[in-house]
Amino acid sequence: MKPSRSLLVPVRGLDYHVHTWGDPGAPSLFMMHGWMDVGASFQFLVDSLQGDWYVIAPDWRGFGRSSWCTDGYWYPDYIADLESLLDRFSPDAPARLVGHSLGGNVVCIYAGVRPHRVLRAVSLDGFGIPAEAPDIAPDKLSKWLDALCDPPQFAPYPSLADVAARLQKNNPRLSRDKADFLASHWAEALPDGSARLVSDPRHKLPFPTVYRVEESLSVWRRATMPVLWVAGSDSFVRKWLGDGDAEIRRRMGAFPDARLIKIENAGHMLHHDQPAAVAAAIEEFLA
Repeated sequence: MKPSRSLLVPVRGLDYHVHTWGDPGAPSLFMMHGWMDVGASFQFLVDSLQGDWYVIAPDWRGFGRSSWCTDGYWYPDYIADLESLLDRFSPDAPARLVGHSLGGNVVCIYAGVRPHRVLRAVSLDGFGIPAEAPDIAPDKLSKWLDALCDPPQFAPYPSLADVAARLQKNNPRLSRDKADFLASHWAEALPDGSARLVSDPRHKLPFPTVYRVEESLSVWRRATMPVLWVAGSDSFVRKWLGDGDAEIRRRMGAFPDARLIKIENAGHMLHHDQPAAVAAAIEEFLA
């Protein structure tokens, strides 16, 4: 594995944990992880990169070793956190951004809001979420209020090995050595040998807001840079959005300059399933 370094970076009043790989003098490449993941999750993708890059992969707020938030987690904060990270690591040059799932959605929104700050954007299996109707707003708020009274918790695991086994159950393509590596970053061992996840369980609170895809489309239309969307051939996201590839292509059409490729024999965690293929697609796009 390529060696990484850990930094703690102040971001909007929080301590952000950031993994970096490579020479800081090399071209920078930001990698933003998905929901319930961590920056270290990009290790296998970084190992597959052929060029010389300075890869910067933070743990989003409340994930991994970054600070938790007492007042919960709101989507616009991720966008503001990304801008703060760019202010530190790429203040004078447009950035190359790669994001997976949640991270891909944040990257694409940021690309439309701040197009002058993004050189190229890549979204790995992050195409928005299913459109929601306005009339569900009362129920969403009610469920959120109910959940605040009984906030979610993560059950402990007997050991880190059990965390790895759960990761393999979630993704049968994941080899045991990769699962062990991920478990060591997703969880921590306790003195009695058990393990607990290191992310804030309040991320599991239901969203109180309605997702209006039209708002995302309006933002994406302002992205002026080339955008690459990468889909896993067997990902649940294609069915989740409805109408499979057709809905993805409809959404992709909002971007002035976008292309779509599919990675075969890969699920939603395509950067774990086929890291070499994903790395090749990214580097060809960035060339």
